[in-house]
Amino acid sequence: MKIVFVGPTAPDAAKLAGDALVVRPPATQGDILRAVYDGATVIGLIDGNFEYVASVWHKEILFALSQGVSVVGAASMGALRAAECAAFGMVGIGEIFRQYIADEATDDSEVALLHAPAELGYAALTVPLVNLRATLRHLAKQNRLTASDAAYIAAVAEGLFYKERTWNAILSRAGLSPRIDAAMLRTEYVDQKRIDALELFEALRRMPAERCAPPQDWTFNATSLWATMLGQLPLSNEKADV
Repeated sequence: MKIVFVGPTAPDAAKLAGDALVVRPPATQGDILRAVYDGATVIGLIDGNFEYVASVWHKEILFALSQGVSVVGAASMGALRAAECAAFGMVGIGEIFRQYIADEATDDSEVALLHAPAELGYAALTVPLVNLRATLRHLAKQNRLTASDAAYIAAVAEGLFYKERTWNAILSRAGLSPRIDAAMLRTEYVDQKRIDALELFEALRRMPAERCAPPQDWTFNATSLWATMLGQLPLSNEKADV
């Protein structure tokens, strides 16, 4: 069974996944572990919740890998965790992952955005910084925006808290000159997060639906914190002592 955790990055995930993938909401702490116990052979991590809930724990990703489950990340929380766990075998996909692994992007807020709940289609309410940067690069390559203007707009956006990073706030603070078309920034928007998510979907479809051999170069360490987490999850007794 192939499971992918996704929400606002690809609101139409169920349609994209078809029968090949099981779609679950953005992951929180414990969800990767539950997926392993549910029989997952491949896990794709795109979106994850944070701030008001505990986010996906690196330890549960390591546990999944230690059980021969392939774990792939991209676009958002998935790109972050893939960059952090790449040395242990988690696979990263896409441009945003590349930026994190190359230290071109360093802050978690680069991929963060405020969005509506699932019932409202996860509609985006703010602009993720990685998408804004992709849009600015696109326009600069087309010579529709100067390098200095692109750098200035990016700097303005960086100075905003992710929940306040709307187009109106960015453009208002930037005080853009007449040579910069605000409408152009919106209409030429590059959704890099979605682009990377679609790449992950394709990668998951191509992967074998079976677990692989556990890693040979490291051993999972079941610490006391791990035991505590297991005790807090609704797992059966025989599973909780793993």
